[in-house]
Amino acid sequence: MIQSDRREPGNEARPDAAQFRYTLGNFCSGVTVITGLSSDGHPIGFACQSFTSLSIDPPQILVCPGKTSTSWPRIAATGRFTANVLAHDQQAVCVAFGSSTGTKFESAPWTTRHGAVLIANALAWIDCDIETVHDGGDHHIVLGAVRELRVERENESPLVFFRGSYGL
Repeated sequence: MIQSDRREPGNEARPDAAQFRYTLGNFCSGVTVITGLSSDGHPIGFACQSFTSLSIDPPQILVCPGKTSTSWPRIAATGRFTANVLAHDQQAVCVAFGSSTGTKFESAPWTTRHGAVLIANALAWIDCDIETVHDGGDHHIVLGAVRELRVERENESPLVFFRGSYGL
């Protein structure tokens, strides 16, 4: 008789948070700043590593803001967001937008285009309508339907986060 290593459902040992963070830290992620424009015309934004393409047809992306974010609910209320893909030389922008205090938009010039809030000198940007939002544990899983997108800096490298720091 062959014995299985399978455990009964619900009896699996779960990794602790430190082990999970350490292991997943071995996967390199790009860094984005998710932005929006409030109903009174003020820019809103936060740094976000949980970002990926989802579909080419129709064009869709995923972003996963933390449930503790104070910026995300204000952006979500508008029904749209822009993912600004940061370039290798924009670490200071990431740090500013990763803070829950301070004046984030003083860290980089910005502009609007058809209602999208664009961070100056970003590698690329993707403007989206919020299609759906799902529960994802301590994060929201946001599906964005792409409205418009553009690469702003050809032949440049993105800002990446790997093993707890910037770059590789």
